[in-house]
Amino acid sequence: KRDTTFLEVNARAALEYLAQADLAALTPGRHDVDGDRVFALVSDYETRLPADAFWEAHRQHVDVQYVHQGRERIGYGRLDRFHAEPYDAGRDLTVAVGEASGFAQVSVGEFVILFPNDVHMPGLQVHGPEAVRKIVVKVKIGNR
Repeated sequence: KRDTTFLEVNARAALEYLAQADLAALTPGRHDVDGDRVFALVSDYETRLPADAFWEAHRQHVDVQYVHQGRERIGYGRLDRFHAEPYDAGRDLTVAVGEASGFAQVSVGEFVILFPNDVHMPGLQVHGPEAVRKIVVKVKIGNR
């Protein structure tokens, strides 16, 4: 409960950034919004098959995954229903193995919000390979 206000402030900053930034002009890589509390990761890539991807989850950040160009599918599930490998604190990454609960198709101008208990597999093909520009805004959930 103590992180609620902190999360709300950071989530608001993330959504305001997506609404106000010139996303087309951003170079690939990291862009600080509020230091390590809120930052954007810009990626340009081609969507792939699930066999070429992996399941992931994060403990310290909520992901706001916004598709600026193209479209993709994102697999999702509950982390507690997957076999999780040891957590990598330096990368804030848990790699997991399991079966999807479902898939969301995300197109231009749409986003999904993924919390630490949401294991996800982003960047998947809809009907074949497709060029995507995505901005993932990482929102710190704790005040530490």
